[in-house]
Amino acid sequence: MGDTPVEAVRPRLIDWLITPVFMIGFAGTLLLFDPAIRVASLFGQRPQEYVAGWLQWSLLRVFRFAGTRIAVERDPAMRDGVPYLIIANHQSLFDIPIFGGLLFRSFPKFISKRELAKWLPSISFHLRHGGHAVIDRADRAGATRAIRELGARVRARRITAVIYPEGTRAREGALGPFKPAGALALLDAAPEIPVVVVAIDESWRLLRFKLMPIPYGTRVRVSIGAPIARKPDEDRLALIEVARAEIERTLARWRAERLA
Repeated sequence: MGDTPVEAVRPRLIDWLITPVFMIGFAGTLLLFDPAIRVASLFGQRPQEYVAGWLQWSLLRVFRFAGTRIAVERDPAMRDGVPYLIIANHQSLFDIPIFGGLLFRSFPKFISKRELAKWLPSISFHLRHGGHAVIDRADRAGATRAIRELGARVRARRITAVIYPEGTRAREGALGPFKPAGALALLDAAPEIPVVVVAIDESWRLLRFKLMPIPYGTRVRVSIGAPIARKPDEDRLALIEVARAEIERTLARWRAERLA
């Protein structure tokens, strides 16, 4: 349920032709924004967040070089500038700029493994200094503490946190089991912040050939659900299961539409 069949697909000529253009555009954007983010950080975190938002918005424009279309279903109750805890599935490294661009004015913060905070232009500096939770997967206690601190920042600064309870990227789009520890820590740390369930699909196809090449013409679908109000007596584990079930239903619906 929620899995997608793996097709025996080989790269096409157009994939190879557009890949250098996409890669130059993507890498060039990261390099261009790196000094801008560093300078903005000197004036405070909010200026840095705006520059990071423009970076992610710009990266979404770069996806057009690869013919990538991003189709968004967004519940009208989801408002910009309101803090949320977003529970989502995870299919690709490219999910981060997609979420960041679509949720620009909510200043989304991510939970990232520490390896990504070391060497990537723009991204690594922003992960380290932008209020995100950078964790060591081998240090469970430290990771939980970092996630709780992120929840405290969501409450204090009225920003949004994104968590991927699968804990890793799904292969071929299959929805994996949720590991609830991190999500429970985030929910506990920000008990009054509404939860929003987000489903993403087809972004895994962008990396199906491990960047060599980038497939041309991928349609990525994103569903941003209605905010779920929190309750003092809520069953937080059940809430996480509700989120997973909603993502699974959305993926199944999209895949049924594609096969129809």
